[in-house]
Amino acid sequence: MTMKGKAAICGLGITAMGKVYGKSATQFAIESIDLALKDAGLPKDELDGLLVYMGNSTGGSNDYSSVFIQNQMGLRGLRLFSYMDGMGSTASSMVQYAALAVANGMANYVACVFADAPLRDSKVSAGASFGGGKRPTPPGILGMKLHNGYFGANTWYALAMQRHAHLYGTTSQQLGAIAVSQRQWAMKNPMAQMRSPITVADHQASRFVVEPLHLLDCCLVSNGGVAVIVTTAERARALRPPPAYIWGMGQAHRGDNTRAMPGDFIESPGARSKDTAFRMAGVTVEDVDVAQIYDCYTITVLIALEDYGFCGKGEGGAFVADGKLGPGGSLPTNTGGGELSGYYMRGHTPLSEAVIQARGQGGERQVKDHNVVLVTGNGGWMQHHATLVLSPLAK
Repeated sequence: MTMKGKAAICGLGITAMGKVYGKSATQFAIESIDLALKDAGLPKDELDGLLVYMGNSTGGSNDYSSVFIQNQMGLRGLRLFSYMDGMGSTASSMVQYAALAVANGMANYVACVFADAPLRDSKVSAGASFGGGKRPTPPGILGMKLHNGYFGANTWYALAMQRHAHLYGTTSQQLGAIAVSQRQWAMKNPMAQMRSPITVADHQASRFVVEPLHLLDCCLVSNGGVAVIVTTAERARALRPPPAYIWGMGQAHRGDNTRAMPGDFIESPGARSKDTAFRMAGVTVEDVDVAQIYDCYTITVLIALEDYGFCGKGEGGAFVADGKLGPGGSLPTNTGGGELSGYYMRGHTPLSEAVIQARGQGGERQVKDHNVVLVTGNGGWMQHHATLVLSPLAK
């Protein structure tokens, strides 16, 4: 059975984003699910599936956040229930499992939610809040990276940029073009955290986080929650908002053995994930009208564009330099500002904007041609990947 057009996203809930204090991640999650139900025009009792992923502020799956959400919402009729964690690939993977469930009668309406609340109303920096202010110290060989100064995602993606620059001559200014394009989109998004214009010169003047990555190469830290509701295409057509039909979906996971990284740090599993999703959808990269690409860093966007075949490996810098990702460009990308300038809800950031674009509800930032909307999710240090193809058309 082909899955193209069998399922759709029928509800979208986005809370206030950014420096929003006084709520826990669980409260943000519940609010976003409630907003998604209202968007779809569904009573709470119709929800019979719940897939949960929470951010750093909750401590991950060990805090039983999924159980708390179910109990506090009074969801007594769930037929599908799980906590998921593939890091930034989780959102698109959730939608895939939800689509398979509703298409096969295992549930009718499945909420897929992410929430986080790392920011505190204090003088603690966003970076310290997100990381909890602590560095892990694993014993033995697992501690070798830390001993040599290899701390967290910033370091890894800085190494990826160093390698890309060494092999292909990619410049920091070219990464700056990505940041500028996404800020141009964010200026059109009332929900975006960062709406002041920037230039490549501003990008170059921003401080280094881990050289060669500047502050404006790095994603935001946000409090908030996002939820989508997945159902069958038939049910979605009977509801209030226009459906975002799921045409294609795929995953690819290579893991990390902590000692060697395949692909010289500059390849993701995205090509395999894309092949599965595009084959199901019956599309090619030439058919993509709008791209919502996971953008924890500018280099992540550049590498994904290469791995998906929008340009050749090593050609990403020149590909993005002319502003084609921004408003009026030939490949509108991260049209809500993405995680760099919009808000950071991991894979739910590109997913939420993809639903908005597929529905034609983007307002000032709405892309005219939006029949094929690409969504990507990237987990860890390009270890996990998931892909969705959405459309306002059933087939």
